[in-house]
Amino acid sequence: MGKRMNKVVALVDKNKVYNWDEAVKLAKETSGVKFDASVEVHANLGIDPKKGEQQIRATVTLPHGTGKSKKVAAFVAPEKEKEAKEAGADFVYGEEEIKKIKDTGKIDFEVAVTTPDMMPKLAAVAKVLGPKGLMPNPKTETVGPNIKKLIEELKKGKMTFKNDDTGNVHVSVGKVSFTEAQLKENLAAFLEALKKIKPSTSKGAYIKNLVLTTSMGPAIRISENA
Repeated sequence: MGKRMNKVVALVDKNKVYNWDEAVKLAKETSGVKFDASVEVHANLGIDPKKGEQQIRATVTLPHGTGKSKKVAAFVAPEKEKEAKEAGADFVYGEEEIKKIKDTGKIDFEVAVTTPDMMPKLAAVAKVLGPKGLMPNPKTETVGPNIKKLIEELKKGKMTFKNDDTGNVHVSVGKVSFTEAQLKENLAAFLEALKKIKPSTSKGAYIKNLVLTTSMGPAIRISENA
């Protein structure tokens, strides 16, 4: 580790579980990079990721967003194109663009939304979008008749989170430039959403370990409640 990293790591007690006030303040202090780093939460869950019924997948709208606006693609019929554009979609796609994605495999967006009538047409690009986690899905609230609402919520900070193969969930709850109050409110919103979807078959401690960190900062263990 470099001198900078050694210095900031020394500020964090690896054996201590910090309260939210201490942790958020420490995360901002130990970022130490010149860019506006993301503030991330990593939750180690007491689930068996190999069991389908224990998979974690849900959405949450952070009160203050993540500090980064995602590029949204709306796959809609021609009569919905104007509505999608006005709602703030970065890309408005129809059947012609679906064919292009199928042929080239190229995409330039981070989240896709669509209406139920377009889902059969999107089946043609499921092999492109699916592996990237971009296939619209009712479970992640990216499919619905009200395309305006879907787009606007995403632009306001709504995001999807899910567990990885090791039973961990990783999310960004803002930027170092956010106020401590904003970061704590975003953290509270995420944890509330995470607790709501605890699988009924998960036994023992559900949230086993919780860590707050910045993009290149040290890990700060935090308590489950503020």
